[in-house]
Amino acid sequence: MNNELMFSSETQTWSTPHELFSKLNDEFHFTLDACADSSNHKCKKYYNEAEDGLSKSWENEVVFVNPPYKYAKDWIIKGWQEYITNNAVVVMLLPARVCTRVWFDVIAPYASEIRFIKGRLKFSGNKNSAPFPSAIVVFDKCVKQQVKWVDYR
Repeated sequence: MNNELMFSSETQTWSTPHELFSKLNDEFHFTLDACADSSNHKCKKYYNEAEDGLSKSWENEVVFVNPPYKYAKDWIIKGWQEYITNNAVVVMLLPARVCTRVWFDVIAPYASEIRFIKGRLKFSGNKNSAPFPSAIVVFDKCVKQQVKWVDYR
């Protein structure tokens, strides 16, 4: 597989690197993978495309989200809304596209924590690193707002 396929619209199902998820899960203890499928889900409870995690309540869940980046804006807004209205803790793996409107309007002012990942991630199923930087965005009422650089390698 090459980067052209990886970041085209032909596939949106790239799996989160196991080591990254494991470290995050050790910290947050996820109860829901809101955007997954039967081959790449990271939690026992997950929503696939047919179940549409965007339409479900995440009330009182600790949610992991690695959305299809083509639709990241919708997932970011959903995560923020669930955090505000339904007491969800939401942890998202996203491209660090700090120049986007959703980054300025939702992530920067409301995220509890933004962790910029040092280096480029290698998504499961691909031998090449992603051609963009990534960030972990956390919406958690128990965390004081902060930004930091982390090395999950």
